[in-house]
Amino acid sequence: MNPPLNIAIAGLGTVGASTVRLIQSHGPLLAARAGREISIAAVSARDRERDRGIDLARIDWEDDALALATRPGIDAVVELIGGADGPAKELVEASLGAGRHVVTANKALIAHHGTALAKLAEDKGVSLRYEAAVAGGIPIVKALREGLAANAVERVYGILNGTCNYILTTMRETGREFDDVLAEAQALGYAEADPGFDIDGVDTAHKLAILTALAFGCEIDFDAVHIEGIRSVTADDIRFAEELGYRIKLLGIAQKTEDGIRQRVHPSLVAHGAPIASVEDVFNAVVAEGDFVETTLYEGRGAGGGPTASAVVADIMDVARDDGVATFAIPADQLSPSRPAPLEHRVGAFYICMTVRDEPGVMADITAVFRDERISLESMLQRGRSPGEPVPVVLITHETEEAAMIRALARIAGLETMTAPPRMIRIETL
Repeated sequence: MNPPLNIAIAGLGTVGASTVRLIQSHGPLLAARAGREISIAAVSARDRERDRGIDLARIDWEDDALALATRPGIDAVVELIGGADGPAKELVEASLGAGRHVVTANKALIAHHGTALAKLAEDKGVSLRYEAAVAGGIPIVKALREGLAANAVERVYGILNGTCNYILTTMRETGREFDDVLAEAQALGYAEADPGFDIDGVDTAHKLAILTALAFGCEIDFDAVHIEGIRSVTADDIRFAEELGYRIKLLGIAQKTEDGIRQRVHPSLVAHGAPIASVEDVFNAVVAEGDFVETTLYEGRGAGGGPTASAVVADIMDVARDDGVATFAIPADQLSPSRPAPLEHRVGAFYICMTVRDEPGVMADITAVFRDERISLESMLQRGRSPGEPVPVVLITHETEEAAMIRALARIAGLETMTAPPRMIRIETL
């Protein structure tokens, strides 16, 4: 058997501790599958005295994580600190620069600096692995980089944030409003005390930017991702969507078009019959569509110590095997420049929810705006009559260009009979 792969782990939070536990629990199995022993030679974390439920007695400790980059005898550094910049970026750059392989679960780091880091890794002849950065225990990075390598990928999309999926699922099941369910998710540990990255779509956008580079062989361009979160989704929206045969999911969608690559994160209406519609609670799912393989679906737990550690250790095993696969499936210097496709050119159907005063002529005014923008309506829902009082009206449109819909909604928002701004949710054909 080959000599051991000596690794150093920076960060011993939930994922880091689970990674140590997994390697210690499955040592012989990992060695048999990787062709060499995986040995944890050193670790670093902020609190040396904290009880993490793992045995660190025979593992060296570095108070300064950056020291792991140049520590003698280390073959690979596992970065589990987190954050797009700061200590995590410094450690990864220093480790690659010193000719050490790097494994990371840091989606923000890869989404913002992945192209430059891939070039550095390949210049130094070492690996940069990041399976755990996208969808936790789901092996979607390996699927796109290797399993689907024979295909031209046409579209990749998915539910990439378990917190948002839990909130939307619970809202549907209980009829409760967003703020109430968010507070419950925080109490249960599904949402952070500051949940903005999750509920505002940023976490999903980080993951989508990575998937886009893998799927289409382009440089990562996080700034090109259109991002909307789920704060504005109401219990009424979810109830109306169900009545119309849809579920609301926060999706990340990347697709190659004639205009370029369109990357977008936003709530979407998905038909009940679509496989991704049945993915509930904290689970993630990713769909990749290839020209020869057609549609493939990957589902599982997208976060948590165990699933994420599983992905981290799988990457470590690839390093141990010296698989030699390029960071983004093709060499970094051959990645095509990003060419973002304008969102306003997207064509699709829309769900529109308006709260209007129940007065004669209201619908005539609204439909006149749609007529002017050449938007045709498929269906309408209105429940009850309350003359002179606000009532909800829901419209489903036929496919139309997004720019026309934006113009129409701006005009409708200015009508005197509107008591609140209209809400728009895109309908996706999946």
